[in-house]
Formats: sequence, C-alpha cells, structure tokens
Amino acid sequence: MAQDFHRPFPEGAIAPESEQKKLLESMVKDRIQFLRLIFTDIMGQNKNVEMPASQFEKALRGEIMFDGSSIQGFTRIEESDMLLVPDLRTYAVFPFDDGRGKVARLICDVYNADRTPFEGCPRLALRRTLERFKKLGYIPVCGPELEFFLFQKNGNGDPTTITHDTGGYFDLSPVDMGEDARRDIVNVLEAMGFEIEAAHHEVAPGQHEIDFKYAEALETADRVTTFRMIVKKVAMDYGLHATFMPKPLAGINGSGMHVHQSIFAGTGDDMHNLFFDPEAANQLSSEMMYYIGGLLKHARGFVAITNPLVNSYKRLVPGYEAPTNIAWSDHNRSPLVRVPARRRDGTRCEVRVPDPSCNPYLAFSVMLAAGLDGMENKTDPGAAVNRNVFGMTELEKQEHGIAQLPRDLHEAINELEADEVMKAALGEHILEHFVTAKREEFIAYSASVGNWELERYLGAY
Repeated sequence: MAQDFHRPFPEGAIAPESEQKKLLESMVKDRIQFLRLIFTDIMGQNKNVEMPASQFEKALRGEIMFDGSSIQGFTRIEESDMLLVPDLRTYAVFPFDDGRGKVARLICDVYNADRTPFEGCPRLALRRTLERFKKLGYIPVCGPELEFFLFQKNGNGDPTTITHDTGGYFDLSPVDMGEDARRDIVNVLEAMGFEIEAAHHEVAPGQHEIDFKYAEALETADRVTTFRMIVKKVAMDYGLHATFMPKPLAGINGSGMHVHQSIFAGTGDDMHNLFFDPEAANQLSSEMMYYIGGLLKHARGFVAITNPLVNSYKRLVPGYEAPTNIAWSDHNRSPLVRVPARRRDGTRCEVRVPDPSCNPYLAFSVMLAAGLDGMENKTDPGAAVNRNVFGMTELEKQEHGIAQLPRDLHEAINELEADEVMKAALGEHILEHFVTAKREEFIAYSASVGNWELERYLGAY
C-alpha cells in the first residue's frame, strides 16, 4: 500500500515551506550537487543516505525512506521502512573538493513510516529530555572536551598503536608530529561553523584535544557527531588513523569527553545562568547544588551510557586522572564532578566521567535527566571533597560517603537497569536494544583470552 505523504508529521517536525524554499536557494547558491542526510544508530555510529540535487525538495519535506532493519537496534525486517526528517538548522557544506561535486549535510531525526516519532531514535530521546526542561523555562547548555589519538597505519593500511610523536601536555616543540593534522582538523571544523576555543597535545603520546564553544544541548550533540567524523576524515588524508577508543594503550592516560553543563533561564536581556547566585556560598545556587546531587545520585546508573564499551572501564582506574569515585569538588579534578572557577554566565559543573565513544544524544539525555531529577527532588550533593580522592584510603572514602563507580560494563548495565530515572530518559526501545547489545559484548569479551592472561598464566600453570 502506498504511503500517504500528505499526512502531517507532528507539529514542528517539518520546517515550514518558506524555510525549505530559503534553504533550497542557499544550496543553489552554494552549488551543492549532493546532500547527505545523517543520523545515528543507538550505539552512536553515524549513518547517512546521500542523494543528488533532483531529490533535494523531497528530502527537505521528510520523504526520504531507508531500511531500518539494516541498522543495529532500529527495527525488524517486517516493519523496516523508516523516514529521515532533516533539521534545517544543521545545514553545513563540507569544505572538501574531490572534483565530483560539492556536498552538504543535514542531521535528521528518524520517524516511522506512518510519520510517528521512532522510539529508537537517539536524537529524539534527547529532544524528549529537553522538552521537560523547556516546560520549566530552562535551556540546558553543554560544552564537551573531546580527546583522541592519532596512530600510524601499517603497510596494509590497517591501524596500529604506533604514534608519530613523544609529545606531552601542551607541548609546542616538534615532538608533536600530529600538529599539522590537528591544524587542518581545526580549519575544516571552522569552515563548517564551529567556533574552536583551543587545540593542543594531550598528556599521552599521540593524544590530542580540540575544544569548541558550548551551545544548547541538542546543537552540541550534533557537533560531537560531526567532530568525530571530521577528525577521522582529516586523519585519513594524512595517512593516519584517528580513534576515540577510550583506552587504546595500557600504562598511559585514556581519552575522555568531559562535559561542562549549565542551565539558563529567561529570555532576551533577562536570560541568566540558573547556576549562579551572587548571595550563595561560593556563588553556587541551590539549583546547581541539587543538579549536582542528581548527577551523583544517578552516576552509577548513567555510566553505562556515558562509558559504553568494555574498554571504557580500563580508563576508569586509579592513577590516570579519570574519575573512579562518586564525589564533587569546587576546584580539584579527581572527583566525578568539578566546578570550574568561573562565575556569572560561566558558572557550570564539569562531569569528567564520559568518554568520546559514547552516543552524545543518549549521554546528554541521561546526564541532564539525572540533574533535573536532583533539582525536582532537591537532592543534597553533600559537602565538596577538595582533597585528592585518589590519595584517600577506602575508610576515608566511606567516612565522606564516597561511592565507587561500576568497575566494568557488566556492573554498569546492572546499575542502568535498576535506575528508573535513567530508563525513562532512554525509553523502552533504546534501553532494551542497548542492554541486549552490551550484554552480548561483555559475554564475548569474557570468553576471549588476551595477552595479559597468556603472559601471566601460560608458563606458570
């Protein structure tokens, strides 16, 4: 039976015809010959459907279908037709010229064939969480710091763990051999509308960080997906492999994605940072304290989403600057949540546990839902822990009420399934498919035999 493409989508899903026409005119002016409709699967992998100019109008009307059964965690083969609904605000032109025609992109939400929202769309999951804030007059703002490694490839073009340099944190000298690639990554990102605030070598050899300006949560999540794609593409142009794997090398720091979070309220000249209170202790508002309380309360529940790989938990071990304990601080970097020194519009909390392998839509959704739960229930975060948590004994941690993060993905999944607030933020479809996939991943890992085991046991037993 033919689909009724005149049946309306939910209000706001499709841009008005005037905006569609305006964008089409821009695409003609930009000489766009191909359009990529980009979306993410539940695991956070970018997917896309590309079409020529003859299909642009159809694409902007949300009439492009794809086979959802071919995407992990999306839908069954007997109900596989799905629709891509583009967010016109995400229009950007790729600044690459391969001689085959200019390419632009739009980031999409995923809808069912009957034009109802698809429960398994990660971007729509974040939209649902943001709608809860909107009803309260709040606008969540996020600013991530993404770290990644640049590795050489072998003669077959496969990635290795051999780096190009022996550089360290903020190194300027030529030991940072990846600086040319990093500069080109910055150039491409800026050409696509990013405002880059800093780019530098990180602690480990071959490790880099590029920071872009904070924005409303949905826009920031879109930027994270774009960022990862651009980093990998430019690295490939240099004959390198870029990885966002949290811990590719033992014995050195892994890669994190610290997420700075704040909430704004009001409109126009009356807009203000809800986390700032000039009369409060340390100028941190009660709303901010409750928000941090929610983050701490649900940290064990959301870490499976913010740190979704077996490998993620090899980063979350003592001695490598990543948090392992559930606490907050108003200055030091060892707890899970840190409050940077800036105040007024810059008042924010920094959640230091996520890593860059996560699905940003789901990661932002669960963290924001945790913070909102804390605000709604006035959850006390307790006193700030301004000592180095890594140097505290287990007894001292118990005396301060400091709990431990899950030690592996199996434990993290169990905690996620026990947290009703986190489950609600994800929705049944995403929760079910995510948990199933991650349990299978952990079982496969547990059944494997690694080099550490061979070196330790093969000769001894």
